[in-house]
Amino acid sequence: MDIDADVPSMGWEHVHGPARAVMYELLGSQDAALARSLHDEGWKGQPLKPLGLTAPQFKGAPRKRGVYTTSTEGSVWLGSPVPEIAAVLVAALASRTEIVWGPARLKMRGFTVDVGAPVADGPVELATATPVVVKHEGRYLLPGEPHYVARLQHNLAHKADILGLPAPSGLRVLEAGPRRRFTVRGAPRIGAQVRVGMEADARFVDALRSWGLGLDTVQGFGWIR
Repeated sequence: MDIDADVPSMGWEHVHGPARAVMYELLGSQDAALARSLHDEGWKGQPLKPLGLTAPQFKGAPRKRGVYTTSTEGSVWLGSPVPEIAAVLVAALASRTEIVWGPARLKMRGFTVDVGAPVADGPVELATATPVVVKHEGRYLLPGEPHYVARLQHNLAHKADILGLPAPSGLRVLEAGPRRRFTVRGAPRIGAQVRVGMEADARFVDALRSWGLGLDTVQGFGWIR
């Protein structure tokens, strides 16, 4: 979705904070029962929601201390590996000229349905556009810390199971960005962008590209670049 913000900047708490509400509002505008079911129950008896999106990202935005600046060249990506959910999102976007993101109104300049190039089974590298959130025993983990790869692998296996696909193997972190901290609904989210390698079924790789890595993908984290 190509966007233009009506404000020159947003507070950092509004970068990822509104994402979840935006996603459910879009879904609910077309299928209230689906939105309510996903919110309350998850998917196929599992609490994970097969939904992903990014926070608004802006090309050429000037750096300014203390705030997240915008520009006239912004984008938001949204997706789901479940076709029936993705179809509702497409219908919702087709009916809009803008979305409300916290205190900002994002004017839609258009949107496209992005279908990734086909991939083969086997080794793959994936890089994220937003930080990946991983937790162990209530603590946020960063790449390189104990349990990070194990917990990320567990999350991937859980997602594969929900989708009825083989779990990936051989997960490794190839590169990591700096620690990032965001406030979401008054609580912190801590993570880092990563580039990972793994052996994976091509169908699962395609699913991850419209879902994301790690936790809180419905809050705008872990989106695949």
